[in-house]
Amino acid sequence: MPAEPTRTTDPRDDFPRPPARGELLWYQFARGLLWGPCQLFWRPRIIGRDNIPQTTPFILAPVHRSYVDTVLTAYTTRRRLRYMAKSGVFARPWMAKLFRSLGGFAVRRGTPDREALKICEAALALGEPVVLYPEGRRSTGPVLGPLMGGPAFVALRANVPIVPVGIGGSERSMPIGAKWVRPVRVAIVVGKAIWPPPRQGGDRVPRRLSDELTARLREELQAVFDQARAISGD
Repeated sequence: MPAEPTRTTDPRDDFPRPPARGELLWYQFARGLLWGPCQLFWRPRIIGRDNIPQTTPFILAPVHRSYVDTVLTAYTTRRRLRYMAKSGVFARPWMAKLFRSLGGFAVRRGTPDREALKICEAALALGEPVVLYPEGRRSTGPVLGPLMGGPAFVALRANVPIVPVGIGGSERSMPIGAKWVRPVRVAIVVGKAIWPPPRQGGDRVPRRLSDELTARLREELQAVFDQARAISGD
């Protein structure tokens, strides 16, 4: 397996700051522009939007079976979402500029990227929701792969809830290795927010609390994934 590309730009390029009005308008414009193709290809049915916090920051934790998941999760809420993506997405300057303009930031996959975790915490501190895929990368099949500890760790550090999201049908639309998108019926099920347990102050997050929160997330995420797959006909 080739190594993940190293960062090609100063990591401070990704560091959050309060979004300007123009950036918010651009995000909503891009989101609206993609709504037509979304309806054409996937006719997404979204269940549980009421579970999305309306004013407080949170971590959105979707299953990950396809590249199209990134587009689909944008329609769970009208709030601007900050996406963590593998550093390879930022290898081409035009892609890096576009993705950053839409709230994306890079992570070096397969390593404890402390810089990316700091960016997550800073974005949440500004009141912005962050999308973290708990499986870490695209997987396949009806059963969740091993979950990374990042979402639980960040939730405990920032004292924000994790919202699990099941997506059914996206793997049939664009499975791993596919180059084209197929039109299929997609269902998105948003689960109830999972609040982290209280902990003592300080920077340290006890491993026990992180493991327990990850185990709870796995249970809730599998449940909404099963529901989404049943609705979409997977």
